[in-house]
Amino acid sequence: MIKRKISIKDIAKLTGTSITTVSFVLNGKGRISKEISQKILEVAHNEGYEPNRMAVGLRTGVSKVIGLIVETIGGPFFGAMARVIEEVAEKAGYGVIYCSTNNNIQKGRDAIKMLQQQLVDGYIITPMKGLETEIQSLVENGKPVVLIDGYFPGHDIPHVLVDNYNSTYMAINFLIESGYRNIGFVTADLDLVQLQDRMQGYKDALKANDITEKAKLIYKLPFDTENKKAIAAIKTFIKQNPQMDAVFFTTNYLGIAGLQSINELNVNIPDDLAIISFDDNEIFTLYPPGITTIKQPTYEIAKSAIDVLLAQMTNDKYDISTIKLQIPAQLIERGSTIAKSTV
Repeated sequence: MIKRKISIKDIAKLTGTSITTVSFVLNGKGRISKEISQKILEVAHNEGYEPNRMAVGLRTGVSKVIGLIVETIGGPFFGAMARVIEEVAEKAGYGVIYCSTNNNIQKGRDAIKMLQQQLVDGYIITPMKGLETEIQSLVENGKPVVLIDGYFPGHDIPHVLVDNYNSTYMAINFLIESGYRNIGFVTADLDLVQLQDRMQGYKDALKANDITEKAKLIYKLPFDTENKKAIAAIKTFIKQNPQMDAVFFTTNYLGIAGLQSINELNVNIPDDLAIISFDDNEIFTLYPPGITTIKQPTYEIAKSAIDVLLAQMTNDKYDISTIKLQIPAQLIERGSTIAKSTV
């Protein structure tokens, strides 16, 4: 049998006090004697009393809840960040409501609307083009907002993410220094600033090393392509570019699909094709000979985002609008990028 949730009215009956007295004690208001306060708090604790966050929010304007909107809460990258955000939030007395957009603008709008109805105190959002108006409206209405894993150029909204441009520039430059010259670039066909920054890092690294950029070595795969079709498309891209001696994948799911394509083609890594993937994954440590990756500072990104948000929520005079953090990533060298001179 499921135990009924205890209410303020129940606590009043159990302690022989009024509903008003119980409410004052639980909300830290009024001048109630120490003896009665202690009695009420003990009963509330023993009976497992939990306040209705929405009711508290309506009454006080503070719900003690944070809204987290990301691309997909089930993925390893966002899942890891969500755990950090939840742990820090709980220590500060806040709950977290999670939402995924799957890079669908309408889902993003619906998530923001739902969280507004839940009266959340602040938002951490992975932005995508098309949500600028909704997110800017939150800011203009006084709600603390921190963007994570992306940002809106030209908008004065705080953001925290990896340094996508310099991380990619570093990886491409590393390949060039290792003797690779015909470097392919596989990315998702999404209008996201983080992917645009990675693309620019790739192009600028080639230019800095006097390597001519070749349009045929850049492949954009539609985001919602199912796995089998993605593998087939990447296989075709590799077969159409036999001169390509290295390839950079801008996300780990593309990198994993790429490895499946390479395996089906019986291409040898790194003798035939060197590989680097953005965003590390345990698969890359297991796949022979080990895949070189850009490891995102997941903990630092998540911790910085929640710290900035909590600072604003606990002190509304603290201006976070100018906080725009891009945290360096780490290049993890493995066997997929052995220098050509030693292959």
